Amino acid sequence: MADFDLFAAARNGSLSGAPKSALTAARLSERNASGSTPFHGAAKYGALLDIPADLLTADHLSIKNDAGYTPLHHAAMGGHLDQIPAGLLSPQLLKLRSNAGYTVLHVAAANGHLGQIPSGLITVEECRLPTDLGNSLLHEAAEAGTLDRLPPEFLSAANLSLRNLSGETVLHVAAFNGHLDQVPAAMMGETALREKTSAGDTVFHAAAISGHLDQIPAALLTAENLSAASKSGFTAIHAAAETGQLSSIPSDQLTASLLTTRNDNGDTPLHAAAHEGHLDQVPPTILTRERLGIRNYEGVSVMAIAVNRGHDGQLPTSVRPKTYGALHRLFRRISRTRTPF
Repeated sequence: MADFDLFAAARNGSLSGAPKSALTAARLSERNASGSTPFHGAAKYGALLDIPADLLTADHLSIKNDAGYTPLHHAAMGGHLDQIPAGLLSPQLLKLRSNAGYTVLHVAAANGHLGQIPSGLITVEECRLPTDLGNSLLHEAAEAGTLDRLPPEFLSAANLSLRNLSGETVLHVAAFNGHLDQVPAAMMGETALREKTSAGDTVFHAAAISGHLDQIPAALLTAENLSAASKSGFTAIHAAAETGQLSSIPSDQLTASLLTTRNDNGDTPLHAAAHEGHLDQVPPTILTRERLGIRNYEGVSVMAIAVNRGHDGQLPTSVRPKTYGALHRLFRRISRTRTPF
């Protein structure tokens, strides 16, 4: 039985059937092509309890594979930190870093398993430690939706304004992933939400792009905040028109001026809404023949897009085309055709 495949057994949960002669420190420390050991596999797939307790030591749980990940990282990834013997989850082990700078805490946060780490072992200082991409533990938690598993005092204005290498604050990451609802209301101030990434995106952009404008206080969804342009000229109101969130914006802010703001391509939010089929979220009084005739820099009007995309039924009856020319019918047929890739 000396050839018992410990790697396969760790993956499929059959380590308990391994002969005792195979469960030795030497065999469990053998490496595969990626430098991982059976300890790594057992940690990732929840088979640590099948390994003799005397072998679950700090040294064995600190073995790094070629990417610098330890069995503790893998346990954090798979949600099996609760199988680590009491006393081994020390601050020193939790701070072990992969080659990309990810600590065990980063990995636990990124995979939604912060709840398996005793709260006393997560400090404010550790929350701020960055990976090589500049992501703090808070960034990872904001992406995974685990900000609410951290002590409330960790979610301070200073911590939420930490930036990664892309210039994204923790609030940007939470907005891009739909987790602003885990941010304390007191931290959702206008100044913080107007901070820009390296690409010029505000938190308003991020929430609109991801379809979560409803997680931003309605009082902050003003024309000024929604029309601020990124470096490419893209605005949050354009994104809201694309993703069907115009109905989330207070009616007194949804003005003709806002909806005719141009991006660098000359497209207005009306063009975006017409293309994606969301003109039904635009107040009918704004959909005049004149505004529907606005052309982008390619010369295409809002009306033409609505007709060609088959969304003319969303136009007010008074301005809806009664008949279609041959060219319109051709464009409409082409726009509905799926082209194989």
